[in-house]
Amino acid sequence: MEHWLTKRAYLTPDHPAIELTDGTVISFQVLRERSMTLAKQIPMLEDQSHVAILSDNSLDMVCLFWACTYLKHTVVLLNTKLTPAEWRKQCQDASVSLLITTETYQKEAAHLPVQVLTFSVLKNRPVTARLIHEQIKEQATCNMMFTSGTTGRAKAVQHTYHNHWSSAIASVLNLGLSLNDKWLACLPLFHIGGLSILFKSVIYGMPVYLLERFDVEQVHHAIIRHGVTMLSVVAVTCARLIERLGSENYPDSFRCMLLGGGAAPKALLEKAKQKQIPIIQTYGMTETSSQIVTLHESDALHKLGSAGKPLFSASLEIREGNQSLPAGETGEIVVQGPMITPGYYRQDEVNSKAFQNGWFYTGDVGYVDEDGFLYVVDRRSDLIISGGENIYPAEIEDVLLRYSGIVEAGVTGEPDQQWGKVPVAYVVVRDPAITEQDILTHCRQYLARFKLPKKIYFRDKLPRNAANKLQRHMLQE
Repeated sequence: MEHWLTKRAYLTPDHPAIELTDGTVISFQVLRERSMTLAKQIPMLEDQSHVAILSDNSLDMVCLFWACTYLKHTVVLLNTKLTPAEWRKQCQDASVSLLITTETYQKEAAHLPVQVLTFSVLKNRPVTARLIHEQIKEQATCNMMFTSGTTGRAKAVQHTYHNHWSSAIASVLNLGLSLNDKWLACLPLFHIGGLSILFKSVIYGMPVYLLERFDVEQVHHAIIRHGVTMLSVVAVTCARLIERLGSENYPDSFRCMLLGGGAAPKALLEKAKQKQIPIIQTYGMTETSSQIVTLHESDALHKLGSAGKPLFSASLEIREGNQSLPAGETGEIVVQGPMITPGYYRQDEVNSKAFQNGWFYTGDVGYVDEDGFLYVVDRRSDLIISGGENIYPAEIEDVLLRYSGIVEAGVTGEPDQQWGKVPVAYVVVRDPAITEQDILTHCRQYLARFKLPKKIYFRDKLPRNAANKLQRHMLQE
């Protein structure tokens, strides 16, 4: 099919594509022109070469991404929060030939075993007569990004153009589209939740209000003053926005917060309901090219806590091994659909376990109710088995976050001679006078004795990745 950005620039050339906080607005036609110029400044590489981008969110990053697609280069998106040693490993794992970065990361990136260019050097290179590919092969690999590493070693997930197209179309069939829609992008573009917004923008013809990173004041201002109708959040950023809103209300034009990145605490959803903030829970992951299960707006209030139903082109089952489980029983979430990755790059053994007969075994635990709505319980790898009892950290975290003095909470298992493992909690509190006994007294109202945290650790902050997802494996460390 015709290149998506070329087609969009033809259909709505003067329509805004990207808006920045400094007031800069560029159209789809200008975005295409800048991307094609940049493509002609990239050093000559073979088709299907792997080009890494190491950058925070910026207009340059957006243009470079589309520039690589015009050259049939596979974009490898690197997480700016990682160490140079991790970048080195990921460049090797993803067979990167060229890395393009900002001046911010130039010094650390200079020692990587690939050719490194900065954006400023790239934009000063001569514009050459390069072959620009105006067609997209749907089954070709568009990009690779590494799993978020919330459970340990990251793997390079391959995304085809067909994956992204299928994800965008399935999303719009669920959420609908307004002529006035404007999606705020504050999640990192090197994560699937951020990158997927770029595809939605070009396919739908919808402007993106682009932030370098999440900033509660900038996001609040964008919703109140700049016509943002939708944004993607995780639980912790959603909570900060609700707190910032205070006694104010969002304008009627604001359609929803799309909340992903793990199960949301019910206490948070109840607060949003009180403030009449439309929260649409989603379930998805890097391997599913963003959301694959989404709660429809009309179900948001009476299915509180659910991630919804599979999108139109997707299917879902709850399984124990290869056995499908009935409604109400908890097991592994298994999904199928055209938005699912063809596999991890050069990970044959892992692929053979994760992908079976067209189904992807997510490693997440959940159940569906009698109406077919999914409820995500936790990551299977985070499960705590204590004296033969299954304990899910997310359940305890939900209870902890109901305590008004706790800002953040994380739960993990700690070795125990008698029980094998026991749950322990890490919390960030508003008031330093809050004690361990205060928290445990609260927990006893909601949790069985074996689920009570055996220790409460007070911290100034909890380990989170660049998308603000809690990293429980780092709590263990």
